[in-house]
Amino acid sequence: MVTLSVLDLSPIPEGSDAGQALRNSLSLAQTAEKHGYRRYWMAEHHNMPGIASAATAVALAHIGAGTETIRIGAGGIMLPNHAPLMIAEQFGTLAALHPGRIDLGLGRAPGSDQATARAMRRNLAGESDRFPQDVMELMHYFEPAEPGQAVQAVPGAGLKVPVWILGSSTYGAQLAAALGLPYAFASHFAPDMMMDAITTYRAGFRPSAQQAKPHVMLGVNVFAAETDAQARFLYSSLQQAFVNLRSGRPGKLPAPVENLEARLEPRARMMLEHSLSCSIIGSAETVRRGLDAFVARTGADELMVTAQIFDPRARLRSYEILAAVNAAEARTSNAA
Repeated sequence: MVTLSVLDLSPIPEGSDAGQALRNSLSLAQTAEKHGYRRYWMAEHHNMPGIASAATAVALAHIGAGTETIRIGAGGIMLPNHAPLMIAEQFGTLAALHPGRIDLGLGRAPGSDQATARAMRRNLAGESDRFPQDVMELMHYFEPAEPGQAVQAVPGAGLKVPVWILGSSTYGAQLAAALGLPYAFASHFAPDMMMDAITTYRAGFRPSAQQAKPHVMLGVNVFAAETDAQARFLYSSLQQAFVNLRSGRPGKLPAPVENLEARLEPRARMMLEHSLSCSIIGSAETVRRGLDAFVARTGADELMVTAQIFDPRARLRSYEILAAVNAAEARTSNAA
């Protein structure tokens, strides 16, 4: 058994809208809570017609109000887009509303194209190079305010919101290790440096007040259904969306289609096989085998599962099947 969590981009299916996508997200968070998932995270992306979680802290307030126990957080906030104080206030507010339930994952990428990043920040010079300093400044705002401290996060000061570092290279792994923070790797769409990043992080980890030992969470796409064929059919929505994005045509989440791979150009097929290689697709038994193999290969402490499925009901069912598989593995392990 491995700890399972949920990453939700709040996908907007074709024919739907952002409001419905966010309502679907709340249903997913409630289902995840019911079935024992550890965390529910949303991601910051901008100028994406198919993603409704751009105002991540606002969306998480909606999720927090409709759930009771599951941890909720950002996977992640793209810190170069923001002043650290503003993020401290936003997540301090969430922590004040939902004590003991808030996580804050921080990324160095803009989560958008350059034109959109410029529209948000006006000046792109040097922001990403300040990422380590901005992380430390943000963490300081969650410490108890010191006498005479001129700038405080209210809410935020003293709430010690747990901070995670996100990444898709060894850069984030090195920073997380140096600061003694948990580390989440974006293997669900950028798997190239996964094993190098895990090794770098674990080898260089320094214990901190927040984290006594390394903790690696890996992103993985899981599409579970009653049969392998049905799961592959659901998976075709993500495949289409990924090809569209990489071709400069981002849009809403497409409806699934039969036999998609036979229609794809060889270059697109190779790109999908590589970029989405950390994917587990199939029936409960196929998912069980894939889960076991992935954890055995990586030694992951936790999996952040994402599933961009067109039909919201099929998406809920996918997470239910995965939870049942993981629970069955736990019972087998305990019996042994």
